[in-house]
This record gives sequence, structure tokens and C-alpha cells, in this order.
Amino acid sequence: METPSSLFADRVFDSHDGLKLFARDYAGGGGPARCPVICIHGLTRNSSDFDEIAPWIAGLGRRVLAVDVRGRGRSAYDPEPKHYHPLVYAKDVVKLFADLGIARAVFIGTSMGGLITMTLALRHLRLISAAILNDVGPVISPKGIARVAQYVGKTPSVSSWSEAADYMKRTNQVAFPNNSEFEWAKWARRTFAENESGQLRLQYDPDIAHALRTGKPKVRSLIANLAFRRLSRNRPTLLIRGALSDIIEPQQAEAMRKMAPAMRYVEVPGVGHAPMLMEAEARAAIQDFLATVP
Repeated sequence: METPSSLFADRVFDSHDGLKLFARDYAGGGGPARCPVICIHGLTRNSSDFDEIAPWIAGLGRRVLAVDVRGRGRSAYDPEPKHYHPLVYAKDVVKLFADLGIARAVFIGTSMGGLITMTLALRHLRLISAAILNDVGPVISPKGIARVAQYVGKTPSVSSWSEAADYMKRTNQVAFPNNSEFEWAKWARRTFAENESGQLRLQYDPDIAHALRTGKPKVRSLIANLAFRRLSRNRPTLLIRGALSDIIEPQQAEAMRKMAPAMRYVEVPGVGHAPMLMEAEARAAIQDFLATVP
């Protein structure tokens, strides 16, 4: 169910503070050289969330990097939970670009990945040629935060792939009411992994929930607004919103569009937080947007 590893090369690099981090590297198709794309996943997710959209974008002629943010997927867990923070994640991206000799890229940031992108815009805008924010912005609905806090960092009792698929359905069906059983099984393979004993475990460190446990998450901040303004007013920006989203509700999307009149916008019907980006509306918007970026 996962993208064959032959479609991408493994990239393992050292973070700025010594952790071993992982990224998938998809070679771009033929044609003139184009700015590469970096895909950054959401809070509890990993690079496999892009296992369909990444090769599709590569087929458009762009190199694609899909990262495992520290504490997720094949990247090392951080022994210091307070390092699970967008400022630290942003430093990791800067290090990856330096190691691979990448001067700038188009950023696709899903949820937390979008927050990392906005964080980079404050100090490293030169690295961003354009940005796609997938169901995230400087103001987040407290309704969505409360829902996410119910399951992040809590280890489910799952003893089979069928139970893993049921868990994914139970925790995400509100956002994806039309998913088939096949889709839930695919999501389970992206979310869980087998250890050496054959037991299933989540592909993230439970301590990524540190901020949710230790204090009330900020749903808005002056710095976040400044970051979004700096990004959207200086670089081409596209906002993709799930029509059922409880993270970016209509009022938050409208506020973002007022702050950034030039920002492109598309709404994906029938899904919530966050679109998988292979939906027809999302793909069309991404293809049109990338066509405007060198």
C-alpha cells in the first residue's frame, strides 16, 4: 500500500543538534530544471503521507523531498521533549538544505508543516520560493485543537492491522466521512509500524504532545500573524482548506484572505483536516500554482 522505495532515495542527515533525521528524495522527471519541492507533514504524521502526491509532483518535473520531522517516522526521537517545537523543526530544515546544497524550494506544509514553513519565513525567507499551506494558518480554531488533544500522545491498544485500521477510522472519520475501508487500511500502514517482535506501534514519539500536556496551546499569536504576513506578502502562497475542517474554519480562512489579498485559495469538498492533496480540487490547484513558479 505504500509507495515502492524504488521511487525515492533515502536521505539520512544529522540535525543541527546531532539527531539522525530522514527524508525521501524523489527525482524530478525530464525537462528544464525547476525549483524543488519540500513536503512537511502534520503533527502525528510522517513522510508517507505524501507517497502519492510526491511522485505525482516529481512527474511534473520537480525534485521532491518529503521529510520525517524529528520524533516521527524514521527520524530519531528527541530525548528532550521541549525540542518538539516549530523553531527547532525549522532549524532541521535549514540543515537539510545546507547538506543537500538546496538554495530554495517550494514548500508544501500540511498543518504543523505549514507552521514550520511560516516559522522559516521569519528568519530564512530566502529558502522559500513559494508556499502551499494545507489547512493551516496563523489562527487555529480551538475546536480542532481540542479534538486533536484527545488522542495525540496516547498509545492505543492495537494488536492487528485490522485493529489499526479501525483506530484510524475512529479517530479520523469526522474529517474523512467518505473514506473507504481500503483507505483506512492504507492510513494504518502509514501510521503504524511493526517492531522486531511483530507488535504494532505508532510511528511517532508520544512526547510530541509535550506542548499540549504542559500548557494551553496558543490558537493565535502576534508572531504567527507576522510570520504569515511576511510569507504571503513576499512569496506566492496557496491556501488549501478542507471544507469540513475544524482547524481552519471559514472565519479563519476569511481572515487569512483579508491579510493576504494576493494569496490563492481552494476549498476541497467532503474532507476536513487535512486534505491528502490527491483530491481533484487540490491537485488542480497545486498544478496551476506550480506552473507559476520557476
